[in-house]
Amino acid sequence: MGYGTAYTNGVIAVKEKQLLGEKLLRFPGMTAEEVFRALAESGFGAGGDDPVAAEEASLDGFIREYAPDHAHAAYFLLPRDFHNMKALVKAKLLSADPSPMLAPVGFQTVEELREQIEKDPPVPWEQLEQATGAEIGAAFDAAMYARLFRVCRRANLRTLLKVRVDLTNILTACRASDAEEAEKFFLAGGTLARERLFAGIFPEEEKREAFNDALCEEFRKACLSAGKTPYTGAERILESFEEKFFFARRFGLEGRELFLYYVFRRRAEIRNVRMILVCLQAGVSAAEIEKRLVGGM
Repeated sequence: MGYGTAYTNGVIAVKEKQLLGEKLLRFPGMTAEEVFRALAESGFGAGGDDPVAAEEASLDGFIREYAPDHAHAAYFLLPRDFHNMKALVKAKLLSADPSPMLAPVGFQTVEELREQIEKDPPVPWEQLEQATGAEIGAAFDAAMYARLFRVCRRANLRTLLKVRVDLTNILTACRASDAEEAEKFFLAGGTLARERLFAGIFPEEEKREAFNDALCEEFRKACLSAGKTPYTGAERILESFEEKFFFARRFGLEGRELFLYYVFRRRAEIRNVRMILVCLQAGVSAAEIEKRLVGGM
């Protein structure tokens, strides 16, 4: 970090030419081997054995080097630290190996995080030792968002955080058996108050109150329409709303917004490539794969 905005945006202008863009739309109709070859030819993952992991690591390096400030880096990297602390805590309580649960490194290494949860965990051990796995997850999510709201004070970052909290609360409420269970996992910081949220989820269908915000209402409908099936449609909205937020304004972006948009675009591409390769290797049809693509592209 530390480069000026003009310099960083110049770097981004060059790197944008390396994005897959419309090439990616052809991947669902190809074989996995053909996709791997196309990725190597495009420089995605630098031709490594695991191009998705390599591309993810490359993007992390870009964030660390070119983030305009600590807050912008924290938006992307701090959730990794909290995910990994949560994994370490669960593994310790279960006397299990945490390795399969760990995400790529955020700001701190696994050893640094292990020391932190021993000395000064963001959630007290006396609370964790009596909690279920879901309650541990909720406690770390609450601590993570509290930290992010303290760090991310710029208007655009706070807007994104509030939307993510609102969507997460909607999804959690729809998965809960009733309002009492949803109350346990409600996250602070969003724009939807508990009462307003629950009025849109828990009454009988004809008595539910629609949300005023268009995205929240779209997300509510996607969650409620899932019924007992997986919430894949809603999860795609949650995964891609940030990139779409900037995509809709892409011709008027300036300053630090260009950094955010570029990172969200690359993250969407990485998710799409990972999903396409998994689906192709599992024999999923091209039409079904296309339905699962995220982002504006």
